[in-house]
Amino acid sequence: MSDETDLTSIDEEGGVADQTAEIEAAMAEARARLADVSAEVVVANHVMGLYELAAIHLSSPTPDMVSASLAIDSMAMLVDGLGNRLGDDAAAMSDALVNIRMAFVAIKSQTGQSSPDDD
Repeated sequence: MSDETDLTSIDEEGGVADQTAEIEAAMAEARARLADVSAEVVVANHVMGLYELAAIHLSSPTPDMVSASLAIDSMAMLVDGLGNRLGDDAAAMSDALVNIRMAFVAIKSQTGQSSPDDD
């Protein structure tokens, strides 16, 4: 039996077609839920995700300064670039950026590692 025959028989039984329909329905539901959330909230979640990513790289047994720097710089582009457009959480995100930058500098000095900006 060829792979094409296998797929055709699965499709004829409704397996693949049913899975595809379920996936499409789930994606449509996710899009509808996301459309109900303000852009401020979605962007804030991404900012905090970048904060967490930087913290993970900084807190590993051997800190990954390059990856942490990329996450921090990405976070800064959003926080500094958007400023008060981030809404009520703008000040908290700005404080988080300052804190993760201070952690980066402290870990860099403790470990003696360089960062991409040192080149």
